[in-house]
Amino acid sequence: MPGEDDISPSQPSSESAGESAGSAWNYFNYFTEIEEYFWRKRGAHLLVSPLDWAIMETWQKAGVPLEAVLRGIDRATESYQRSRRGAGKAMKTLAYCTDAVLESAEEMNEAAAGAPAKTARKAAAPTFPIDELRAYLQRNVARTRAAAEKHSQTHAALASRLADIAASAESAEALLDMPGIPDLEDLERRLSVLDDKVYAAVTGDASEDLLLKVRREMDRQLALYRRTMKAAQLALVEKQYQQKRLLEEFALPRFSLYYFS
Repeated sequence: MPGEDDISPSQPSSESAGESAGSAWNYFNYFTEIEEYFWRKRGAHLLVSPLDWAIMETWQKAGVPLEAVLRGIDRATESYQRSRRGAGKAMKTLAYCTDAVLESAEEMNEAAAGAPAKTARKAAAPTFPIDELRAYLQRNVARTRAAAEKHSQTHAALASRLADIAASAESAEALLDMPGIPDLEDLERRLSVLDDKVYAAVTGDASEDLLLKVRREMDRQLALYRRTMKAAQLALVEKQYQQKRLLEEFALPRFSLYYFS
């Protein structure tokens, strides 16, 4: 994705990006872990906002390790509580944590660069319970077909594309029936392509009024943080925010395994 190199501390090393399928898929709970940790730091079990989800997605897509995110949240929370703005108040959004998270990720990359290379890795078992994963795919297929049916009279072209996407997702389920450990990396590639197709379909079909509504909402959410975010990072947050809101408007799911929980 253009611009991601600007927010990622560095290109993922072969150690982080090329790990065996099992260890790589320990990140399936990436968002849940961050959400729960942020709840604990705020001292309140509040819903995470669309802006917060967009920020988490930029970290995930840039390859920022979960550990770096949690360390960054720690640092940002401490800094916020020492500031006049944070006196006696809980930090409301992850937008305050963006710089601290990227700094933490840079430090981890630097430390990893000086560490001795691992010479062997254990074969990993699948991270996901297959029955639960199959149910996850079936739920998303059902939601996509329901959305296609709902919009069949008013958005015929969109409904047709959604029906095709649902069929493709259903056929991807066959990967779970292959002998041996399922190739989750290949499944994720297929599901990520479907996510891209869904977003392209709803963006192309959305009315100008809806796009303006989402844009205005996003601008209000980001108004306080535009000065503190780098341009590339801000662009990615905006893109992820718009994706999430448009999918919500059309009642469509995400297929990627990063949303499996």
